[in-house]
Amino acid sequence: MQPEKPEKPEKPEKPETAPERDAVDVIVEQWNRARPELSTDAMALIGRFNRVHAHVDAGLRGYFAQHGLDFSEFDVLATLRRSGAPYELNARALLESAMVTSGAITNRVDRLSAKGLVERNPCPTDRRAVLIRLTPAGLALIEGIIAGHIENEERLVDPLTPDERTQLDALLRKLLAAFGRRG
Repeated sequence: MQPEKPEKPEKPEKPETAPERDAVDVIVEQWNRARPELSTDAMALIGRFNRVHAHVDAGLRGYFAQHGLDFSEFDVLATLRRSGAPYELNARALLESAMVTSGAITNRVDRLSAKGLVERNPCPTDRRAVLIRLTPAGLALIEGIIAGHIENEERLVDPLTPDERTQLDALLRKLLAAFGRRG
């Protein structure tokens, strides 16, 4: 008989309150006065996306910097770790995961290699290919910071209730699908 896993406690619903006015409200009001014939709904959404992105980016950058990484380096380490043992992928698989140029992947791998966190190995089945693998130091680093990274992300979205998170996730997925991207 397997021991039961403790259930994660439900996060209590936060009381509904009227949204605070923000800087985007001021900008929209100014445009509405200056050019009342313009629809500013999309402007408000994009403005808030950009401002939220700036806050999230700063929160993530700060956490990764504490561990000597930037987001792009963390992304490579996390991609290799979640690929499963032996924690290695070819450059194409890394490229597809990160959705950046091959030059950007090369630069990321070069930086991580210089830090001793990944290594390049020849592919045994294709002489032209190279496999990028986590080193023991790279594996130890990603294992040591992933839980803290998730806690940091939780902190960044804490103002949202579980239902709001679900709604926002569904809406963002829909918007990304309209752009034809998986990432």
